[in-house]
Amino acid sequence: MTIYTEQDAKTLLQKVIKLSKADECTATIEGSINGNIRFARNSVSTSGIISNAELAVQVAFGKRVGIATINEFDDASLLRVVQRAEELARLAPENPEFMPAIAKQTYKPTDTFVASTAAITPDYRAQVAADCIAPCKANKLVAAGFLSDAHRFSAIANSKGNFGYQQSTAADFTCTVRTDDGRGSGWVARNVADIRDFSAKSDIQIAMDKASRSAEAKALEPGKYTVIMEPAASAGLISFMMFGFDARRADEGRSFLTKKGGGNKVGEKVFDERVTLYADPAAPGAAVMPWDEDGLPRERTSIVNKGVVDYLAYSRYWAKKQGKKAVGQPGNLIMVGGDKSTMDLVKSTKKGVLVTRTWYIRMVDPQTVLLTGLTRDGTFYIENGEIKYPIKNFRFNESPVIMLNNVDEIGKPERVADDESPFVMMIPPMKIREFTFTSLSDAV
Repeated sequence: MTIYTEQDAKTLLQKVIKLSKADECTATIEGSINGNIRFARNSVSTSGIISNAELAVQVAFGKRVGIATINEFDDASLLRVVQRAEELARLAPENPEFMPAIAKQTYKPTDTFVASTAAITPDYRAQVAADCIAPCKANKLVAAGFLSDAHRFSAIANSKGNFGYQQSTAADFTCTVRTDDGRGSGWVARNVADIRDFSAKSDIQIAMDKASRSAEAKALEPGKYTVIMEPAASAGLISFMMFGFDARRADEGRSFLTKKGGGNKVGEKVFDERVTLYADPAAPGAAVMPWDEDGLPRERTSIVNKGVVDYLAYSRYWAKKQGKKAVGQPGNLIMVGGDKSTMDLVKSTKKGVLVTRTWYIRMVDPQTVLLTGLTRDGTFYIENGEIKYPIKNFRFNESPVIMLNNVDEIGKPERVADDESPFVMMIPPMKIREFTFTSLSDAV
């Protein structure tokens, strides 16, 4: 059994806590059923289901902490993992930044579980692959993609009486389509809480269209351009920027939100006034667990309001040191937008570049969040509101801070997933002026 009921999870965690002789004990159990199917070269290559549950036990003697994990839950195994955590704690040096276990909390449930997603079957996954492969074969295109879905639960408890339990679901799909000669490439991705919001038959058409249209790419001189950034293209840059919203980094001079002369830029206007970012664990379509990794309750939090920085994330230790209140770290990131689609933004553009996706993003300078990376899987030249022709991919050197100060228009937010981000993200397509492309790339 890998999906425990709330009562079963509570019973197990309370048993673990009672076994501990440490000054305090925190226990977490998480379990999941993960399904997947992978296809490449228009053929299914792998598929399967992974089912697992794991218990983590953290104990403390004074400021000495030990952690042990196990995925066996008989009485002997539970005693063994507790004793192992205590052995490690006794051997550990004192942690100068130790924070005791949190007191009993109140968690407001959020809509992270969708029955239709939890009920995905192998037949459904196979049909998704077929819906992608068949039209690609018929049009002399080559598809490679991956669908993964998960039904999870998480439960936490500690020796101070705190307890929380919740189930969640999610599904993630990505597919790259190439022309059979390898000269054109298109891409589409979807991250959904409710699988009923996903249609492989319609989404594959996006990747197919971009692959076919990008085959005869022309070289465009590097430089500064107006760009239409699709949500997935912007998400990769914005997720890097969010690491700078850490209070300790800012206070210690390691963030773009560090103020000259000391302190941070909370309350200062840093972005264009059209930029508003917030976190909300109960956000429709982007709900997340109601507590963070420390067990602190998450709450709706304004991060940037009309360009002004409202929030920095405080760890419990840094909050105590700075005399601040520690609140749950955000689990999602939502950017306020309008109602225009990507193509609506294209139509209002006299000259520019449409960017499907940014890739291989790396940090150049943390204090300015200068990033470098590549465009890929469909980059097009825009003229007089129309996509005129495909262009070769670029390397870019750009800061999302500068990008979010050069906003011309913001479209309708979409749920996106980014491998580098800890957040569920709702990001709109954006029209950005003076985006910096530094060189050409031969990759498709």
